[in-house]
Order: sequence, then C-alpha cells, then structure tokens
Amino acid sequence: MAIIIKTKEEIKILREGGKRLATVLYKVKEMVKPGISTKDLDDCAAKLIKEMGDEPAFLNYKPEGADFAYPASICVSVNNEVVHGIPNRNKILQEGDIVSLDLGLKHNGLFTDMALTVPVGEISKASAKLIEVTEKALDVGINAAQGGYRIGDISNSIENFVRPHRYGIVEVLSGHGVGKHIHEDPYVPNFGKANTGAKLVPGMVIAIEPMLNNGTKNVVLDKDGYTFRTADGKKSAHFEHTILITEGEPEILTKI
Repeated sequence: MAIIIKTKEEIKILREGGKRLATVLYKVKEMVKPGISTKDLDDCAAKLIKEMGDEPAFLNYKPEGADFAYPASICVSVNNEVVHGIPNRNKILQEGDIVSLDLGLKHNGLFTDMALTVPVGEISKASAKLIEVTEKALDVGINAAQGGYRIGDISNSIENFVRPHRYGIVEVLSGHGVGKHIHEDPYVPNFGKANTGAKLVPGMVIAIEPMLNNGTKNVVLDKDGYTFRTADGKKSAHFEHTILITEGEPEILTKI
C-alpha cells in the first residue's frame, strides 16, 4: 500500500474525528478506578461513540492472519498486557494496576487512533515512572515529525530518549499511517536510524505510539489471538496520537 496523502477536505474531517476521539477517550479514562471491569470501559466507549453518530474503528475489524474479528470497541490492556487486550466482564481493575486504553474512531469514513495509559488508584513509583517516560517518548517522537524529515528521525528520537531509562522498546509493534484505513503505510517504529525511511511530507497522517516495557523488549501473543503480553510478565505502557505532517511543526489531531 502506497502512502496516502490526505486532501484538505479529508484533513478537515480527520481534525473533527480526532477531536471527537479524544473527547471519548478522556471520558473513558475518568471511569478508571478499582472495581470497574474492562467491559464497563468498553460499554462506555461504545455508547459515547454511538451518541456522536460515529463508529468504533476496532469493532469487527479483522487484521490479516486473525481467526476472528476484534469483538470490542476499545482495547484495554492491563499491567503486563502491551496492546490489544480484549475487554472482559470478569476482568476487574485492582488498586495498583496500570491500564492502557487504545481507541480508534471512524468519522465520516475516515479513521483516527489514540491511546494512553492510566493508573488505577495508587500505583508504585516504578509504574508511575514507566507511564511518565512513555508519555514523554510520544512527545519526543511528535517533535521529530517535522515536514522534510524522515520516519527514521521519529524512530531514532524515541529510541535515544528511552535508552537511558533502560526500558524495553517493543520492536515487533509500531506506529503507522492512518486515515483512509485503520492501518496504512508507512510503519513508524519506535527505534531506528535517523535520516532513513519515508520522507515526511505535508498531508501525511500518521499514528505515533511508543510501547515501553519495564523489562524485556520481547512480547508473546496470548491464546486469544489478539493480546500481546510482555515475555517476562513485567508491566508495559502505551501512548499514541494521530498527527498531521505539515511544512513545519506537526499538528496533533487527537486532542480536544
């Protein structure tokens, strides 16, 4: 799939869709507390998206190689789950957990994607630091997404920021293009060499999403076929924004 440059009309739709997505995700975030099930969070996201007249991007999406379509509106990944955790009525959030909320929204036929990791009640200093560094890694990646730079500049900036903290940078999962489809070219890894990869040109829309583990970079796929977990059972954090490449500073589309 070639990289798709968005038109002014499409960017306008994506800008509105991103704002709606951020509104929903921040409301779901406010629900996170001990005693809530991950399915409660999914129900909330689905209800809010429907009320806006939009569609959840992930519900019934079947990625290549999957045995069945994704059965929920939001991905809820707890503790050692890196991404794509399937909401479950029996999975109850506990004090001290950290939870990644990853949501995609389809507005007027176009897609935006966003994720954040939040604490459940009081969490350990180690967990708080993991969340803080992962969110800062996203900021660093976005700051490197300047028009005229390359994908590798984003990747390299994230890697150079993270390395001193000694977290595992997940390599088998990455950011991606987004807009006409949930996943488009180019891939946007969270590690790599500067001045490599596709050139960043105005009208490109990409999702940058660092995933950091408090241990090994290695992950394993759960028997459910969707949930990726850390190979050593240690916690993971995940943040993501959809951004628009411009002539200069990038524009974050998934914000209120």
